[in-house]
Amino acid sequence: MEQDVFIVADNIISPLGKTTTENFSQLKNGVSGVKEHHSAMSPVPFFASLFDADEQLFQNSNYTKFEQLLIASIAGALHETDIDIKNKNTILIISSTKGNISLLEDETFGPDLTNRISLSSSAKIVADYFGFQHTPVVVSNACISGVLGILTGMRLLRSGQYENAVIAGADVISKFILSGFQSFQALSPTRCKPFDQSHDGLNLGEGAGTVILSTNKKYADNVKVKGGSISNDANHISGPSRTGQELAGAINNSLKDASVSAADIDFISAHGTATVYNDEMEANAISIAGLSAVPLNSLKGYYGHTLGAAGLIESIISLQSLKQNYILPTIGFRESEDPGKINVSSVPLQIQADNFLKTASGFGGCNAAVIFGK
Repeated sequence: MEQDVFIVADNIISPLGKTTTENFSQLKNGVSGVKEHHSAMSPVPFFASLFDADEQLFQNSNYTKFEQLLIASIAGALHETDIDIKNKNTILIISSTKGNISLLEDETFGPDLTNRISLSSSAKIVADYFGFQHTPVVVSNACISGVLGILTGMRLLRSGQYENAVIAGADVISKFILSGFQSFQALSPTRCKPFDQSHDGLNLGEGAGTVILSTNKKYADNVKVKGGSISNDANHISGPSRTGQELAGAINNSLKDASVSAADIDFISAHGTATVYNDEMEANAISIAGLSAVPLNSLKGYYGHTLGAAGLIESIISLQSLKQNYILPTIGFRESEDPGKINVSSVPLQIQADNFLKTASGFGGCNAAVIFGK
């Protein structure tokens, strides 16, 4: 019999705050971290949610900014719990899309740099800092990495291999990443507008999120990770499915895994990048899955697209929404491009919520869905 998996603690570190509480408070006040930047990273101005250049994330110069983010976020989440991370029943999972890739811009290429930019190297550095006993698990599957990290933790705990899982995700925006999205012409020249008729691209963002899971029954009154699923549409290296059938399949499999129906989902935290193709695909998928009437939001207007951290940060914010029965509005949204397919929240909503769905999609055709519930 599979064990229930409970949320024990969480943390978000972003340009909007260094705790989950700070972040959620900022979002309730309508504050966005997305601003226009004039930077050496780009020959033209761009909109993104970035840390200030002099921001102190963690007082140790031996760690890269990426590693500092992970360590600071994990420490923030651990502060809220008494879980013994040095116990063999606890596993560390790290999610990221690019990790230390920015080191390629300034360092001399060679074996040492090759090792330093490896995600497994960063994961080991972080694990050693805290004293985790096991080799950490690294999850890097484009922009579903954060959600996939949660699902990996859920599955490891369900199977009885571990009692606790610490799942942390982070990404830092660099010239390498920014120029890549610019080459796709995927960036909006202003603040992004998820699911709006005039959406014209995404904003990037940086940050970190950590979720701690456990099967220990003393957390039985906490919110559960009820189920989840992934799929791959294999449509194109960067273009999503043209039908949405594959994300819909992941959603339906998640509902089955969580033993709930579409009618039990009270709100949706969408991926909602504000690119034309992603928003259309996701709207199709949600409609196919029978969730057209369910209130939905995208948090990209607050955080930008935080890549490997997005699924974690957005799940954590939605956990706060679930606990407070308060759905945040979608910044930038005014009029739907897909009326009838999705129910985008443009204003704050106070509802009675028991379950929510988090979706994610990414390059290479990957899709993920996870369901959380009281």
